[in-house]
Amino acid sequence: MEIIKTIEIVKQRITNLKSKGFKIGFVPTMGALHQGHISLVQRCKTENNITVCSIFINPTQFNNKEDLANYPKTLDADLKLLEHNFCDIVFVPDEKEMYPEIDSRVFDFEGLDTVMEGKYREGHFNGVAQIVSKLFEIVQPNKAYFGKKDFQQYIIIKKLSEKYLPHLKIEIIPCKIIRESDGLAMSSRNVRLSQEQRYYSALISETLFKAQDNIGNKSVKDLKELVINTINENIHLKTEYFDIVDSNTLKSITSWEDANEKRACIAVNVGDVRLIDNVKM
Repeated sequence: MEIIKTIEIVKQRITNLKSKGFKIGFVPTMGALHQGHISLVQRCKTENNITVCSIFINPTQFNNKEDLANYPKTLDADLKLLEHNFCDIVFVPDEKEMYPEIDSRVFDFEGLDTVMEGKYREGHFNGVAQIVSKLFEIVQPNKAYFGKKDFQQYIIIKKLSEKYLPHLKIEIIPCKIIRESDGLAMSSRNVRLSQEQRYYSALISETLFKAQDNIGNKSVKDLKELVINTINENIHLKTEYFDIVDSNTLKSITSWEDANEKRACIAVNVGDVRLIDNVKM
């Protein structure tokens, strides 16, 4: 496994590999890797000749400085895990390498970024677009892999690729949510939960799965109320938002006939840890 810290060397390496006809797969991460990330690496390896992973905690996507400061940093363990899973290249730049000057670009995602996560984390998706667009231009992969846990992010990155980076012709591959044995979606933030908080956090996915089972039995409005009330009845959990949306436009639906493909998306505060999850409806 090759560890590279500079853009110049990554570009040279990728250009050389592509000249030999190798297909490049890419898994961008912010580190604090868990089995969810590794599942992306493993799928990437099955579909490409070379697997590239990046580790960079991107400051421009954090609207909360405390959240940025508290984000887990486990680089040594991350590198060992990637090596164990036969990643070929790991790009580990520092902030000066990625942002030699302030990135003032503003992206227009036609409303995809103003709902749910975008509503509660102002500027978050613009920061995501800044870093992902930089990484895509550097690595220029054939395919890039993103977990569906961050479903809204996946939809926005698809839009980013189609609208702003069509010349790169990158195929954006969505990958299934990897869950703990009790159903909690794997997240780098889970390590910040106390033992008690971790126990009660399983109610999030449990409630979403029950919502899936109630399609057709309840109206959209009643089902939304049921999910929010069920979560908020637990004193350890507080729903920030819950919505059922069109999977393509991310617009809220008011009846089950409003969209062919639907997604139920939720954000829950567990103490000072914010967790997100979603299920197909």
